Amino acid sequence: MAFSAKKWVGIPILILLFLGLAYWLIGKIHYRLNVMDVEEYEPISTLKVEEHHLKSAKFPFVDVHNHQWTMPVQDLDKLVQEMNDLNMAVMVNLSGFRGKYLEESLENVNEQYSNRFVLFMNLDFEKLDDEGWPNETLSVMEEAVKMGVKGLKVYKSLGLTDTDNEGNRIKADDPRLDPIWAKCGELGIPVLIHTGEPEAFWFPKDKNNERWLELKQYPSRYKDPEKNPSFEEVMAEQHAVFRKHPETTFIAAHLDWFGNDLKRLANLLDEMPNVYTEIGAVLAELGRQPITAREFMINYQDRVMMGKDAYNKEEYYTYFRVLETRDEYFDYYRKRHAHWKMYGLGLPDSVLQKVYYQNALKVIPGIDSTLFNTNVN
Repeated sequence: MAFSAKKWVGIPILILLFLGLAYWLIGKIHYRLNVMDVEEYEPISTLKVEEHHLKSAKFPFVDVHNHQWTMPVQDLDKLVQEMNDLNMAVMVNLSGFRGKYLEESLENVNEQYSNRFVLFMNLDFEKLDDEGWPNETLSVMEEAVKMGVKGLKVYKSLGLTDTDNEGNRIKADDPRLDPIWAKCGELGIPVLIHTGEPEAFWFPKDKNNERWLELKQYPSRYKDPEKNPSFEEVMAEQHAVFRKHPETTFIAAHLDWFGNDLKRLANLLDEMPNVYTEIGAVLAELGRQPITAREFMINYQDRVMMGKDAYNKEEYYTYFRVLETRDEYFDYYRKRHAHWKMYGLGLPDSVLQKVYYQNALKVIPGIDSTLFNTNVN
């Protein structure tokens, strides 16, 4: 029995030794053959060109697309100091939620920084079959605006994963939602709506998909065409809402996922004067096409706003560099969004001012214009 016990203990040890040796040998072979994963490949450019590393925007700006998830209890002093460093005059927190969470968020903001933060509310669209719909929700919206809410943020779950009581997907243009969009117009608040995802999330996960790395790192972002509505379908539903409610102002989040097709975005903006857009999380699309993007930003300077999405102080530096400089061939801050290089657009000051704050002052009610030392034309 003793011999048998030793044998059974020794076998796993031998297996581990064998696996360790195999792993070491594979590593050696990879090194000899110059094999590496794309995530490891970080070449340092030898290009010698003029560089401008900006840590503050040229003009004070409104970030119309931000998320602060702990605002009811958050110590805002540090955040405001970072905003000052960046020259961010106002942050729009799209994650205001509703009810007690919203009340406590507003209370925290109003204690010291009432003019530095704007809150949007969020609704539960899966309640649209409940007995109190839509009147109870409309009352919630009215009360929220009285408390100081300045807009409605719609998450991507609407149109993709939200379902009604029958288990059916709730489309953005579902007639049961019409009272919500109309009420926003009546209250004079904009709707910042995120619909869909980058179109490549629906493409095959292969070597030809430029979003392959992101889908590898976040497999849940893949949209299997067999299980999900198509990109064109969900975007068409969103655009139907824009057309049906011309008296309501909409902000199509993330360049409406047409940053890779600015002509299509231009056509959308031409058709629908009630629609604006913002550049949160899609700067990489502009930075890889500096000629086309610069022309678009100048032509539609009255319709585009500054936005970032997930908050990270250092990541704003890339936004400033793309928008303000004519720098060439520099890195984006997140490889899974852009394995390509950035180029600066060098936008004129008049355009920068509209993108940074003037458009937001027109679209979002109640922003303190004295923070910008300017008059809105």
